[in-house]
Amino acid sequence: QVQLVESGGGLVQAGGSLRLSCAASGRTFRRSAMGWFRQAPGKEREFVVAISSSGSNTDYAGSVKGRFTISRDNAKNTVYLQMNSLKSEDTAVYYCAARTTGWYPTNPGTKDYTYWGQGTQVTVSS
Repeated sequence: QVQLVESGGGLVQAGGSLRLSCAASGRTFRRSAMGWFRQAPGKEREFVVAISSSGSNTDYAGSVKGRFTISRDNAKNTVYLQMNSLKSEDTAVYYCAARTTGWYPTNPGTKDYTYWGQGTQVTVSS
């Protein structure tokens, strides 16, 4: 079992930055690909970014590419999401997710990830 706990959400003005963290329990973290998803009110949960177990490979949704950066520290069992140049359309609950393998699929859906955190709210005011 893997437990994921997100933190770092909050209220920020458009153009600002936030860094989300996701702390994972368990000994499998370093073998797990990780991802971030988000869900805005009235919308489906959507993929934001993924990172391989080693951290060498990443995949970003087009809407965040160039603005968001994912990273991980396997020694600390933590994955990060640095969000810059935030826009009002980035407002959502952000979820951390873990796979049971070290690689991630392209164009993933929620079914491609096994473990989920409880989410952290990010609100961007315009």
